[in-house]
Amino acid sequence: MTNKVLIIAYYWPPAGGPGVQRWLKFVKYLPEFNITPIVFVPKNPNYPFLDESLTSGVSKDLTVIKHPIKEPYKLAGLFSKKASKTISKGIISEEKKQSLIEKLMLFIRGNFFIPDARVGWVKPSIEYLLKYIQEENIKAVITTGPPHSLHLIGLKLKEASGIKWLADFRDPWTTIGYHKQLKLTNSSRKKHKSLERQVLNEADQIMVTSFVTKSEFQNITSKPIEVITNGYDTEKPVEFKMDSKFTLAHIGSLLSKRNPENLWKVLSELVSENSDFNNDLQLNFVGTVSKNVLQSLKNNNLSDYVNNIGYVTHIEAIKYQKQSQVLLLFEIDSEETKCIVPGKLFEYMVSNRPIIAIGPTGSDVEKIIKETNTGNYFGHNNYDSLKRIILEHYKAYKDNTLQSHPIGLQKYHRKALTQSLVKLL
Repeated sequence: MTNKVLIIAYYWPPAGGPGVQRWLKFVKYLPEFNITPIVFVPKNPNYPFLDESLTSGVSKDLTVIKHPIKEPYKLAGLFSKKASKTISKGIISEEKKQSLIEKLMLFIRGNFFIPDARVGWVKPSIEYLLKYIQEENIKAVITTGPPHSLHLIGLKLKEASGIKWLADFRDPWTTIGYHKQLKLTNSSRKKHKSLERQVLNEADQIMVTSFVTKSEFQNITSKPIEVITNGYDTEKPVEFKMDSKFTLAHIGSLLSKRNPENLWKVLSELVSENSDFNNDLQLNFVGTVSKNVLQSLKNNNLSDYVNNIGYVTHIEAIKYQKQSQVLLLFEIDSEETKCIVPGKLFEYMVSNRPIIAIGPTGSDVEKIIKETNTGNYFGHNNYDSLKRIILEHYKAYKDNTLQSHPIGLQKYHRKALTQSLVKLL
């Protein structure tokens, strides 16, 4: 007899983007450890990205329960479809460039929907699941956020039934980068903090994706906290041909505050100094790129080198990772972002391509890249060493010897990470 575990998630195929990958892969491997996952997701969600190809990764034997959700983004779209769409993707303009409508929508989002715009799903989900848990003899409940409103479902189920509850934080709650941009009132800020504290102190087990987040949460709760990072999976072989150009590729959303100004300056200088580099350089952007980043590239005379590909399926993203010469990873330069470990990092790590990462000093990403020997990490103000590494990579590219030499990646395989999860359950 296997143990049944209920997983409450918002992002699920056909949702695209990084939020869906973590639990899609845990669910794939849990049955191998004698645990039967049951997934509870919204019936009619407002996903910012769709990737139908991910549905092939869902086992036909998996029980997926879908329950209706009401979201404000559809209503907000009546006032400004563009602003509603970008905010739902997590793209927030610089304050001085925000329109009146965007400012108003951010204020409403931050103060009327606490902790987030999916809070309307909490009450109907609790009413439905209390009966389901009893009927199906569920042994444990897992909630994964963001959206962190899903943790409120776990909180209420725990209070009502006493069931074992694991709260999984893919990102932090009140210290996540965009939180300060929500135009919160003092009372709203206190409510967020109060709900965060309540969830962290009522859950039986807390799971986080970074060591920085663990340290942060340990100041709020004495409950056990386990770091289980994101990871990589064994993918079907992808046919690809290495780029003939010296391609530097960024996969995923490239938001304004992640803009690596120093990198563009380095590349602009190399283009003007080296005619071969000028002929070989290409920048591939796979995903959403902010207007500010594109303007910054233009200011550095790099627009002609840009191949703005846009959003692609996960399978296509894997192909771009493998065929690019160098992979780029950027994070906002702040204390709050030291804990952010994007899921794509682990897929980068097994692509056999060197990584150039730029972000805050002392981050978890810096630690992982150094431990696994998968690339180089730089602060946003680093210039000389960044230029030196790009030149080293370019020389290796010309010599046809450019690749990474990773070590110790096995612990980041999705099956190994699932085994760590099973120990918590």
